[in-house]
Amino acid sequence: MWDQIVLGLLLIPKLGLVRESTHGKFLISQSNLNEISSSGYKFYNYSQTIDHFNYRPESYDIFQQRYAINDKYWGGAKNNSPIFVYTGDEASLESVIRSAGFLVDNAPHFQALLVVIEHRYYGESNPFGSRKQAYQNTSTLGYFSSTQALADYAQLITELKKNLSANNCPVIAMGGSYGGMLASWFRLKYPHIVIGAFASSAPILYFDDITPENGYLSIVTKDFQETSKSCYRTIRESWFEIDKFGLEINGLSVLSQIFHTCRPLNNTPELKDALASIYSAAAQYDDPTTQPVNLLCSGIDGAFDEATILERVFTGITPWNGKKQCFDIDVYNIDDSASETAIGWYWQTCSEMVMPIGCDSNDTMFQAQPFNIYNYTMDCQKKWGVTPRPHWMTTEFGGHNIKSVLRNFGSNIIFSNGLRDPYSSGGVLCNISDTIVAIYTTQGSHCLDILPATPADPEWLIAQRNEEVKIIERWIAEYKANIIA
Repeated sequence: MWDQIVLGLLLIPKLGLVRESTHGKFLISQSNLNEISSSGYKFYNYSQTIDHFNYRPESYDIFQQRYAINDKYWGGAKNNSPIFVYTGDEASLESVIRSAGFLVDNAPHFQALLVVIEHRYYGESNPFGSRKQAYQNTSTLGYFSSTQALADYAQLITELKKNLSANNCPVIAMGGSYGGMLASWFRLKYPHIVIGAFASSAPILYFDDITPENGYLSIVTKDFQETSKSCYRTIRESWFEIDKFGLEINGLSVLSQIFHTCRPLNNTPELKDALASIYSAAAQYDDPTTQPVNLLCSGIDGAFDEATILERVFTGITPWNGKKQCFDIDVYNIDDSASETAIGWYWQTCSEMVMPIGCDSNDTMFQAQPFNIYNYTMDCQKKWGVTPRPHWMTTEFGGHNIKSVLRNFGSNIIFSNGLRDPYSSGGVLCNISDTIVAIYTTQGSHCLDILPATPADPEWLIAQRNEEVKIIERWIAEYKANIIA
């Protein structure tokens, strides 16, 4: 199903002594006493409220939420130096820190304090102890939502500023992908806590009917067409060939041999889903240095002359498999053995994060599979016993008529995108006002600008980051001017 294939791709991916002091509810994580990253982060636990929106007895229960601080470059509270907060997404704290290079790269320039907060139910920030206990049913998963996560961040930041005597220090939220959505929503929901938000590759418009359902797959198709028309045609024709083999006696066995699958195929959809996942991932993360789309197409176009369509496809995906001896068609499946990140995001997409991704016939290089809310709901009810709320995100955070709505009350948000990222189809691509701005690059991929800078970065990416820095400089200058006034 396209919904789970593509939504699964939204996932993103030395230590010293920790200070022995404690600050109110901020307790040092004993399990992480030796876990300080090479970039200077120190790990802590915060006693977080389990339910911010009720007053039942259990709502007052707490869980240990992990967060990390890097104060290496901070100018201090007396100087009203800024605080950059990465709104944790669907990954562990360590994974988020490795991805959030923009914060560390720019901390010296801004003399910023860096704070990264782990999203509830991911990593070690589990409200019910073990993953098994937390994910057992809707009674325990009912506290797993974006609104609860934003309230976590608001409460933690408020108390952290208080304990650091940093009440006048401006806070800017930052995040990529789902974390970028959270950053933008944080600014809209808690403008008294964060003065601005930098949202990288945040598809906040891929809900309800705002974005055409084929938006994601149309960009995947465009990326392959622009790279190689022959590669695009081969992929487009391959689905028919797979279906043809599936109807033949021993056809599945032949397909298993052609693609060197790690186990025998049970049906053709599982092979097609695995291939579609590879193509989608390659387009989404089409980094200008590694160029995965070009890598795939080079193999497909460079196959031996007598190769069949399916043999060409296999030649193309072989480098993708790396050192694996066989093609693991189950790598993108989301079952009980999947990672906490994958299964946690599965819950989120089945409850509130309903992105209607699909395609009709002839409008992409994929076979037609329109988004079907009935099938989507049946799948979620079977897995979790929960009925998705497809209209809740626009009810809670808006999205319809975003220009006219946010122009009236919103401010200080950067929406950045790379147009080779399929999720850019659901992003904000034009300025809403003087202070809610869209920055995009035609060659960029998913979250590229918020990742760590490298010497190989192209000039257009450097220019994009420089523009983002200048905007944040302006926010901070305006805030400090108002504080002094």
